[in-house]
Amino acid sequence: MRIDSLERLFSEQLKDVYSAERQLARALPRMAKAVTHPELHSALDAHRLQTELHMERLECVFDELGQDPKCKRCRAMEGLIDESNVLMREDIDADVLDAGIISMTQRIEHYEIAAYGSLRTYSELLGKTLATRLLQESLGEKMATDRSLARLAEQSINLDAIGDVRSGTGT
Repeated sequence: MRIDSLERLFSEQLKDVYSAERQLARALPRMAKAVTHPELHSALDAHRLQTELHMERLECVFDELGQDPKCKRCRAMEGLIDESNVLMREDIDADVLDAGIISMTQRIEHYEIAAYGSLRTYSELLGKTLATRLLQESLGEKMATDRSLARLAEQSINLDAIGDVRSGTGT
């Protein structure tokens, strides 16, 4: 399909981010199961619920456009999730894995922040008022999730991972 307009680009990138959200919704339970820090486990569970809300919002955007959210495969998200899966299969100390899972989840969030930011801008330029509002809501939540994960990492999980290495119990 030829992408010959901003509207077509908007539509194609919406499909891509919808695929990304679907893939993430399936991956987050595996990530939550792999971690040991209770706050991180709760954060990943909350992130999964939020991801489902983002999918619902995207479905509303597709409705506004009169389109079906037929998925194309988001290769970027596929790669990020694959990297997370590789990390979880490593012979790795639990606290260090928790730190790694936060890092991988933040990489995912940063990808999504970039995608939602562009989509929101395109939507605004195209005069799609409802879509702009919905995309902005999801963008704001993604930014808040990133900040929350950073705080959790900085205030406890990364320190736990350092403690394991210093005490000789880490790998």
